[in-house]
Amino acid sequence: MSNAAADRVARLRSVLPADLSHSPLLGVFAVVMGAGTASLAARLLSLGLADLRGHLDIGVDEGAWISTAFNASTMFIGPLTVYLGALLGARRVLLVCGVVFAAVSACLPFVHGYGVLIVLLAIAGLSSGTFYPLTISFALLNVPLRFLALTLGVYATSIEGALNFAPSLYGFYVNHLSWTWMFWTSAILTSVVILCVYFGIPAPRPRPQTAGPKPSFTGFLYASAGLALLFAALDQGQRLDWWRSGVFTALVASGTFFLSCAIVRRMRAPNPLVDLPYLRKWNTIALAVALFAFRFVLLATAFVIPQTLSVRGLDASQFGPAVLLTAAPEMVLALFAAHLLNKGLDSRLLMAVGFAIIGATCLVNAHVTSAWAAENYFRTELLMAVGQSFAFVGLVSTLILQSFFSGGLDSPYRVLTFSAFLHGVRIFGGQLGTTLMVRFIAEQEKMHSYLVGLHVQPGGIAGHTVTFLSAGLADRSSGAAAAAGRAVGLVAGSVRLQAYTLSFIDAFHLIVWASVATLLLIATVRRFPLNYRDLAALDAGARPAGTSHQS
Repeated sequence: MSNAAADRVARLRSVLPADLSHSPLLGVFAVVMGAGTASLAARLLSLGLADLRGHLDIGVDEGAWISTAFNASTMFIGPLTVYLGALLGARRVLLVCGVVFAAVSACLPFVHGYGVLIVLLAIAGLSSGTFYPLTISFALLNVPLRFLALTLGVYATSIEGALNFAPSLYGFYVNHLSWTWMFWTSAILTSVVILCVYFGIPAPRPRPQTAGPKPSFTGFLYASAGLALLFAALDQGQRLDWWRSGVFTALVASGTFFLSCAIVRRMRAPNPLVDLPYLRKWNTIALAVALFAFRFVLLATAFVIPQTLSVRGLDASQFGPAVLLTAAPEMVLALFAAHLLNKGLDSRLLMAVGFAIIGATCLVNAHVTSAWAAENYFRTELLMAVGQSFAFVGLVSTLILQSFFSGGLDSPYRVLTFSAFLHGVRIFGGQLGTTLMVRFIAEQEKMHSYLVGLHVQPGGIAGHTVTFLSAGLADRSSGAAAAAGRAVGLVAGSVRLQAYTLSFIDAFHLIVWASVATLLLIATVRRFPLNYRDLAALDAGARPAGTSHQS
């Protein structure tokens, strides 16, 4: 072990969390469950958007701002959580925000006004958005190292499983209960989170006053406003037709202005609660890009597969089983991945295996046809579950190691900065990936519609199909012209379905290439002095089995 690595290990031992019997396990469960609840709430809102529009009797354009209000507010609170967590402590922030989120979620089904709904969803996004940044920071400072890999596995499952389980859950609600349960579920789960926070997270110790610049609220406000506005621009860009829309241009311009103000404010008066130089390390940057890549390849089950079925008119209860087989085994797989880490497996290797399996599975799914049903994905969803579980557990565990061995525990503000940075990458990067995928599919559909349309000639097979369909529809139409029009519409719909199918094939191939690029990126991540087996031994007071240099 090098002298620098030895010093880092020595300092690490001095800040190890307490023994498990004295560790706030309920608090760990609270923040893990809180992150999963927030992910589930956002996913259920997107699935229930059509029912919510019908409840309010509003159109598609107005309804498009519903999810934006919630998600942009979640983005807004990310940088501010550093400020709140440092000044008030995780306990106070989670308790207050948990109560607000539970109360708002319980009231949302009774709202009949569009403006009131937007305001309440913004409040819900602000309150639930605090769960994400505080999760990693609390785990780093409170979970004994020998149980950290297991905690990370459960954390990964709670977020990832919520996204894949949501379609089947919402389908069950619509068919057997009511769409309103998409809000009441969050209220119930958050109530459990509140109890765990109250009994599991200790009150923060008072910190002594230190000399130096005082924390400033202004810089956080500028950064939060800028990121939230740019997030809203990305979310609405495809619908507003990008730069052809004055609303999109205004959102980008105002977001850029506020971010510029935050940068100027940072240069003139650095905030002591934010340690931006701590983030300037290659591993941190590379792993942040890998987190964005994971959010992008996760679209295979969160977006592409559901779209291949919903484009045919299937609802959540019908396409939900296509991704349910990914969610169901993820808990076992995550625990198995944590077991591998505790046995000494390199977290980078676990992450690489996960991305490789995701890419291989998407290559198989690229054989999709317009006749595929949910059952056709069953053969690949178990593989996708393995890939996503390994990739996410490996990614999060590598991020934790990076925080340990880059000095993240030397200051609580470094942990909060690290957590808020990852929260911003997860939310903003996830939206950027979704926007890229939606744009990619839209452009590919236009191209394939044109290419397929070139082969649709009046005197060819399409012409004979229209003739036969017109004859079959003649008895149920007002005349020959009406029957011919309906027949042309059916043929046009078939062409559109084939064009979309070809676009989804391209989307699966795009995810394959993204997985390959991520594998190359993982190869550049530098090795850590200790792995999770060594950390467990260190936590128990034993001598680490082996070490290596951290460059």
